[in-house]
This record gives sequence, C-alpha cells and structure tokens, in this order.
Amino acid sequence: MTENSRRSKAVGTTRVRVRYAETDQMRVVYHANYLVWFEIGRVELMRQFGLDYSRMEAEEGIGIAVAEARVRYKAPARYDDELTIETELANLRGPVLQFRYRVLRESDQMLLCEGETIHVVVGRDMKRRPLPERYAEVLMGAAAEPVPERA
Repeated sequence: MTENSRRSKAVGTTRVRVRYAETDQMRVVYHANYLVWFEIGRVELMRQFGLDYSRMEAEEGIGIAVAEARVRYKAPARYDDELTIETELANLRGPVLQFRYRVLRESDQMLLCEGETIHVVVGRDMKRRPLPERYAEVLMGAAAEPVPERA
C-alpha cells in the first residue's frame, strides 16, 4: 500500500504562530508544545467533520482519552515561525482512534515534526465506552484505515 493510498479522505490543516512563551532561552520550541499543537489539530479536524468535541462530552458523557503518543522531531521550530499542523484520522476501530500529525514551517514547507496519538473513548468514570453511532458514522467515512468493530 502506498503512502497516498493510506492518506485520509480528509486532512485538516491548522496554522499556529510560535509564541515566545513556547520557546526556550535559544528561542527553540520546547518539545512538549508539539503535543499541544497535535491537540489543536485534532480538535479542528473534528470540527471540519462537523463534530463538536465539547458538545460530545456534554451530551454523550464521553471523552477521547490519550492512551499513547509518539513524536519524531526532524528540525526545530523557532520563535515567530508560522506553522501548519496537518492532522488526519489514520485509523478507527471501535472505541480506539489513531490520529497522525505533521508540523511544517510555513515559509519553506520544511517538515519539523511528525507523530501520532492513540485514543480510547471513555465515559466520565474513565472506563471504555463505545463511540456513539452518529460520531462513528462520520469518522468511519473519514478514516484512512477504518476497521468496523465486530459484534
């Protein structure tokens, strides 16, 4: 399978500008900030699909908890760089979602960071719950590698 055939039907893009508070003394972005940007990309991708994460929490009583995160740093982002966060829903299997991310510097399109997060749908009690059907339908249509849950 080629990389292009594994790409989502929808890749969300979000722009951020590196703030001084996100950098160290050398004006290089502190590594943990990439995870914050992954979250920004993920929430915006959900909005692109017509889904409201805060509404899902309030109405359905569920959340999407991070179970695993991987980050590969390629080059540093620096203070005042404008960045593009590319986010895709890579896989969906029942209550487990996998997102992939790429962070690029806008000025030269250099890949600065890539990564992925794996999430589990949970209730307020933090126990695994099924993804509500209306959300599952939308996300299954958008995932690069959807796998229906077996009954």
